Amino acid sequence: MKTTLINCDMGEAFGLYKMGDDEGLMPLIDVANVACGFHASDFNHMRKTVRLAKQHGVKVGAHPSLPDLQGFGRREMKIGREELTNCILYQVGALKAFLDAEGMTLNHIKPHGSLYGMAARMEEVANAVADAADVYRVPLYGMKGTLHEKVYTARGHAFVAEYYADLEYNAEGGLIITREHDAKDPAEAAARCLRAVEEGKTRSVAGNDVSVGADAICVHSDTPNAVAIAIAVRNAVHPYVHRH
Repeated sequence: MKTTLINCDMGEAFGLYKMGDDEGLMPLIDVANVACGFHASDFNHMRKTVRLAKQHGVKVGAHPSLPDLQGFGRREMKIGREELTNCILYQVGALKAFLDAEGMTLNHIKPHGSLYGMAARMEEVANAVADAADVYRVPLYGMKGTLHEKVYTARGHAFVAEYYADLEYNAEGGLIITREHDAKDPAEAAARCLRAVEEGKTRSVAGNDVSVGADAICVHSDTPNAVAIAIAVRNAVHPYVHRH
């Protein structure tokens, strides 16, 4: 039976600032992509999120970003390959320390926001991500049919193709990454996810069908009604979903 994991970008509070309902989301997901301090989170929130994941039997991956705390990692930056690799290594290493402290293993690496988008279409950025992954030897999350799949697999990394429950796709099949995510209709999101799993297709904003991969379905914790979306998606893709 096909297994489609539900994953969520989370641990995105910072200091006294709150972001997302991690406590509400964690029981509904299989995998958590935990912010590493460069777009959101800090050492206290990283440890808290790792402990919450452990409590619910959820696997944890690193969610590194461009160094853009002010812009929540959703603004592009011009950074060379070696510096970008070091930037990612720094963040993943920090999260791995908290995983080690809780007796957990690093499950994967999934770049955040603009870093994710840039790696999909810029070879140097995709290779910087793969350079960092060379150190940790864990799977990389990304989008099917982009440089994520092409570069990561060519570099010998396991690739997990994602579908987004709460983002729109453009006519070419690219993800439209917004600075702030709007609430989505949970039933509509769930129907889109089920179609992505069963047919490998989704409807773009231009009205055409584009091919997508759905080894994992992502819900963002900063989408206003993320818990409602996660519940609807989980119910829709069951029995495709299996908690490991």
